Amino acid sequence: MCGITGWIDWRRDLRREKKEIEQMAATLNRRGPDALESWTDKQVAFGHARLIVVDPAGGIQPMTRTVAGKTYTIVYNGELYNTEDIRKELQQYNHTFSGHSDTEVLLKSYIQWKEACLQKFNGIFAFAIWEHTTQTLFMARDRVGVKPLFYTVRDGFLVFGSELKSILAHRDIKPIVDRTGLADIMGLAPSRSPGNGIFKHVHELKPAHFLVYTKDELRLRRYWQLKSEQHTHNVEETAAHIRQLLEDIVSRQLFADVPVGMFLSGGIDSSALTAIAANHYKQEGKGPIASYSVDYEENDKYFKASAFQPNADGEWIKKVSSYCQTNHKNCVIQNIQLAELLKEAVLVRDTPGMADVDSSLLWFCKEIKKDVTVGLSGECADEIFGGYPWFHKPEVMNIDGFPWMRSIDERNMLLKADWKKKLDLKNYVYDRYAETISETPTFSKDTKEEARRREISYLNMIWFMTNLLDRKDRMSMGASLEVRVPFSDHRLIEYVWNIPWEMKVHGGREKGILRKALEGLLPDDVLYRKKSPYPKTHHPDYTNAVTKEIQAIANQADSPLFDFIERKQLKNIADTGGFDTGKPYFGQLMAGPQLLAHFIQMDFWLKHYQIKIEDA
Repeated sequence: MCGITGWIDWRRDLRREKKEIEQMAATLNRRGPDALESWTDKQVAFGHARLIVVDPAGGIQPMTRTVAGKTYTIVYNGELYNTEDIRKELQQYNHTFSGHSDTEVLLKSYIQWKEACLQKFNGIFAFAIWEHTTQTLFMARDRVGVKPLFYTVRDGFLVFGSELKSILAHRDIKPIVDRTGLADIMGLAPSRSPGNGIFKHVHELKPAHFLVYTKDELRLRRYWQLKSEQHTHNVEETAAHIRQLLEDIVSRQLFADVPVGMFLSGGIDSSALTAIAANHYKQEGKGPIASYSVDYEENDKYFKASAFQPNADGEWIKKVSSYCQTNHKNCVIQNIQLAELLKEAVLVRDTPGMADVDSSLLWFCKEIKKDVTVGLSGECADEIFGGYPWFHKPEVMNIDGFPWMRSIDERNMLLKADWKKKLDLKNYVYDRYAETISETPTFSKDTKEEARRREISYLNMIWFMTNLLDRKDRMSMGASLEVRVPFSDHRLIEYVWNIPWEMKVHGGREKGILRKALEGLLPDDVLYRKKSPYPKTHHPDYTNAVTKEIQAIANQADSPLFDFIERKQLKNIADTGGFDTGKPYFGQLMAGPQLLAHFIQMDFWLKHYQIKIEDA
């Protein structure tokens, strides 16, 4: 996994700009600590920071190849899981290869099939290819957005990068946040509107999209979308097909030239992946696979059960690890560390994030990286199989808005009076919701309830899932750890999309069809354990630490927060520990100390990045 950046400019000779592109690439050193390379030509400059996972000698980037007299150069971040399948197909067209890296296969695929190559890829990717002869830039991103890619287009030039920091490192790009960016930060954070790069004129290439840029045009196009159609398999056939898909997906994603480990929470998703991986290792004659879990100092002492978090994970993790015979390590973070890492998490994400969910994940990934370079994680299962409460509670499912974000009134309350009018958060947030609902792939035979569930599923994939993938990418790459996400495989997503709801909740359980698919793979009590989300701390030391810091910020005369936030409102949540209504700021658990920590992150972000809020 790597970091990529680039600069296309029709106004100047970029062969003289090697130092600039090297500085842009250097901002991505956490994504790629093993090698830093750059390449320049008259109108183009590419930079690449490499984390070596496959083919150390043959995967060096930027990579240039000439075929039939035409030359192409690529920078690429990602992994193709069907590399060898594509390589064999390309060899039939007389393509040859100098190594076994997926980078060369991806580049040759584009040379052979142009944009149609995207239909052949099974993997996670963000890449840019420069066609020397036609002076054309082609950029693309994977189907569900596991790997990030941002860009900005100005008069006569384009700059892109894996992370916002690489774009902001360019001398012509300033850290300005306009009304649209601030509306996203105040109305939707820690999620972002699809395509919004927060900073003025900065965009994110949306998942499943490609971009073509020449001197005369910029063209964006979607290359993949879900299709709604009749599901034809019965329960037994459906469960068998899901099991077959998952086993194939995991076996493909275990491939690496470096050590691999498993994220293990004790829930069904990570436990299933761990069991499949452990079985695969046994079949291959390999030693036990490594697995890792995270917990918080003295969390067993202060844990509070709730409807969202019914029980602690510890005993379930031990049970799964023992059953699968993994080489397990339980990583316990101190609460002071959790608070101290809040600001580093902002530097990794480049925007205010998910508070201690970010900082704990960053720390956890650093611990995992001490042993392995690649990890497999269970994100995306709840979104595609319908595991969240808003899939199951009609009063939440039928809310005309984002079901995980019911704090618009509280968010709006924080704003100064003039900014309430300028941002119009309610309408802004609703418009983003309505845009996504309008593009949901419909099915004519759906009942009204089935149609709504399809809308909620699509909303989850486009918003909630991409936010979690964004978090996992930044925090893992912030620790130079590559994380693969088996449940994000587009074959699985396409198949599960059309499974009827009554089959998804087979046996009257959330994700019932997934549980059935995994029967015999895990102990029944693990298999039918009630869902529990990513763990958070309940320790008073953490609450005290973030309370003390947010109170200090609330009393600062020069905090940039108060350019748009009402000081007395922030002081109130600082003094009382959250909103008076008790509503989570985001999701299920982002309330209380997590809310305070989010505003600590926002204050630090504004200061560290020296952000100018543009009122126009």
